[in-house]
Amino acid sequence: MAKRVLIVDDAAFMRMLLRDIITKAGYEVVGEAANGVEAVEKYKELKPDIVTMDITMPEMNGIEAIKKIREIDPNAKIIVCSAMGQQAMVIEAIQAGAKDFIVKPFQHSRVIEALQKVG
Repeated sequence: MAKRVLIVDDAAFMRMLLRDIITKAGYEVVGEAANGVEAVEKYKELKPDIVTMDITMPEMNGIEAIKKIREIDPNAKIIVCSAMGQQAMVIEAIQAGAKDFIVKPFQHSRVIEALQKVG
């Protein structure tokens, strides 16, 4: 059975890009969220196998969302997506429980590698 993925990013274009890469790699995208609040709600509702999480978002950032999701499910598999120059935030996200990170602009091979690593 295909691994189920929740994509979280405030930019619709980034979600579309990730959805394309993820589905072509044989994974199922079960939902999308545009901010951390939505991400936590969708995680509870959809129970995905893997989450791709943007860091900088309105309402609730990715780091807070990671912490909340890990409270619900300590085994949650979350991959952080960050822009270049956000190393400090990536480190904070890993400390909060993220399993891996990918950098924007996305390289297809790196996204797939991260999914396989955590999945």
